[in-house]
Amino acid sequence: MTVRVGYFPHNNSLFVLRHTGILERRLPDVEWVDLRELPAKPAVNPENALPTLHSDWLFEEGGYDVIGTGFTPPVTGLAQGRDLVYIGISGPRVENGRLVVKAESEINTVEDLRGKRVGIAHGSWQTTLLLFALDQAGLTWSDIVPVDTDVRGGGADLFDGTIDAWVGAYPGLTDIEANHELRTLIATDGLFSHPSLWFTRRDFADTNPEALQAIIEALQESDAWIEANPREAAQIFVDDIEKRGGSASIDAWEAALRGRPFGVNPVTDEFLDEQQRAADLLLSNGLLPKAVTVREAVVPWISEFVGSDRSSI
Repeated sequence: MTVRVGYFPHNNSLFVLRHTGILERRLPDVEWVDLRELPAKPAVNPENALPTLHSDWLFEEGGYDVIGTGFTPPVTGLAQGRDLVYIGISGPRVENGRLVVKAESEINTVEDLRGKRVGIAHGSWQTTLLLFALDQAGLTWSDIVPVDTDVRGGGADLFDGTIDAWVGAYPGLTDIEANHELRTLIATDGLFSHPSLWFTRRDFADTNPEALQAIIEALQESDAWIEANPREAAQIFVDDIEKRGGSASIDAWEAALRGRPFGVNPVTDEFLDEQQRAADLLLSNGLLPKAVTVREAVVPWISEFVGSDRSSI
């Protein structure tokens, strides 16, 4: 049986795993699906909807069996009625990004964002960060003007006046910080844990437990390699960008990778509480079509396997 694994650069772990050959030693028939090469989905209005492509391709022909993303996509999928289940989470990525404005901006607090244009990679963790920040300040989604930007883009939009504030992420923040003065409006640390996470279809987990276990083990091995070899891992991203006609700094990518936690860990009650809070806020702010109960997406044996000690095997 061929197992299809989705990947794209924004999930660093799966992107590196795609290029190491580690998974192929466990699953010779693995097929890698580059999310960037799949047909684009129609754009959604960031004021009242969320993009669903990450979970959609778990269930649509030509997609994949496993994917890794940031914080928001599993909640979005569950609200669309997708029967997906969590595989695991990384540690907190609180140094990965934050909500910023230009140093000279008259926006001094989150409350000052009322009526302002805020750039986010809509549907990613950035949507959750902004929503949590607004809720903490007593504001709602309708109090701001959300502007969809590339997941690591938006810095140029901030400085040409297209947007007034930006949820930026490294390494995209690196280039902006090198040439402009920024001011942090709210940090990720203390607001939410912002882990990477991985999920799959329930039917795939039920019928292919050995394949799923092999993917988990390969991810954990590959993540350990990234931690031990961050510059070599950074080169994988730089090579991909240059192959596509862009340019990238290996130093910036190495710094970004060194600043992130790697490893696949079991889902925790604290994580599930955050996911539920995000789901409830997304619903109450008109971004989800229905309520969800995130703990229904937990499969105990998966968490037990993810957390098991295999060092002596």
